[in-house]
Amino acid sequence: MGHFLHDVYSAFLTPLLPLFKESFGLSYFLVTSLSLYGRIPSLFNPFIGLLADKVKIRYFVIITPAITAISMSLLGLSQNYWQLSLLLFIMGWSAAFFHVPAPVLIRRVSGNQSGKGMSFYMVGGELARTIGPLFITSAVSWWGLEGSWRVMPVGLLASVILFFRLRNLKKVDYKPKPKSQGAWKELGKNKQLFIALTGYTFSRGMVRGVFVTLITTYIVVNGGDIWDGTYALMIIQFAGAIGTLISGGYSDRFGRRTSLLFIAVVSPVLLLLFNYTDGYMNMIVLALIGLFIFGSNPILLALVQDIKTDRPSFNNGIFMTISFAFGAVAALLVGKIADLSSLDMVYQISPLFALIAIPFTLMMPKDEGVKLKL
Repeated sequence: MGHFLHDVYSAFLTPLLPLFKESFGLSYFLVTSLSLYGRIPSLFNPFIGLLADKVKIRYFVIITPAITAISMSLLGLSQNYWQLSLLLFIMGWSAAFFHVPAPVLIRRVSGNQSGKGMSFYMVGGELARTIGPLFITSAVSWWGLEGSWRVMPVGLLASVILFFRLRNLKKVDYKPKPKSQGAWKELGKNKQLFIALTGYTFSRGMVRGVFVTLITTYIVVNGGDIWDGTYALMIIQFAGAIGTLISGGYSDRFGRRTSLLFIAVVSPVLLLLFNYTDGYMNMIVLALIGLFIFGSNPILLALVQDIKTDRPSFNNGIFMTISFAFGAVAALLVGKIADLSSLDMVYQISPLFALIAIPFTLMMPKDEGVKLKL
C-alpha cells in the first residue's frame, strides 16, 4: 500500500509533459531532462543506505508519501522550467528516502521467497504508475493545470495511515551487528554484478525513455490528444503491474539470470513488432512491452537482496543509484536523439536499445532458483 500511495504522485509528470512542452516551448531534450531532476538525489542513495542500516527504516517509509504528494501536486502552479525542476528535485529526495530502505523492509518479512516479496512490493508501484496518470489527467480536466494542488490531501492522508500501520512493526528495524568489512570493500566484492546491472539498467532506461517518458508526447505529436496518450501509458503501466506481480515468483523458481535473459531476448522482438502493427494489435503489443520491460524490476531487486551481506540497505542504495542515474542519462540520450532526428525515428531504432541488455545479462552470476512447495 505504501509503495502504491507514494508512486501515484511520482507518476504525475509523464502525462503532463505535452502540456509543459507547449506552455514553456521545451525541446525534447529539455522535456526528458525534467526526469533528471527527480533522479539527481539518487546519486546519494549509497549514503542513504548506510543511514538506513543504522536507524528505524519504517519512519522513512511513513513520511515520504506526504512530501512527494506536496511537491508533485504543486507542479501545475509552476511558472517556468526552473520551478518545475525545483519541485521535481524535492520529490527526488523524498523518493530516494522511500525506495532505498523499503525493499530491505520487504526482504526481512519475505523469508526465502524474496522474489515473490519483491513482486508484491513492485506491483504497488506499477499499479500506481497506472492510476497516477489517470488521477492527474482527470484533475487537470476538471480544474485545469493550475488546480492540480487539489489532489494533495490524499497523499497527506497516506502518511497518516502508514504511521498507524507501521509504527509498531519493530521486527523490521535494524539490529546492530559487527560489520564483516567496510562498505566500499563490500562494493568491490560485488563489482562484476554491479557492472552488469549498470549495462542492463542503461538499456532498460533507454527503452523506458521511449515507451514511458515519451509515449504521451509521441501520441500527441502523431495526432492524438492528452487522453489518448494517457490511455496508452495506462496500458503499458497496467501490463507492467501484471509482469511485476508474476516475474519475481518465476525468478525464485527458475533463477534470476535465466529470467532476466528471457526478458532481454524477447523485448527487442516486441519493440520491432510495435513499429509494424496498428489498431488493436498495436495495443496488444504495447501491453506485452509493458509486461516485459517492467517484469525485470522485482528480479533485479531480488538479485541485489540475494547478496549475503551485513549491509543490505547500502547494496540496495548502490543499485538504486545505478538504476535512477543511468536510467535518467539513458532518457536524456533518447531525447537528444529525437531532437537530432525525429521522435518517429527513435521508435524505429528502439529495438537496438533493448539489445544492449543481452551481453550484460550474461555477466550476471548463475543461479539455479529454488524449489518451492505450492
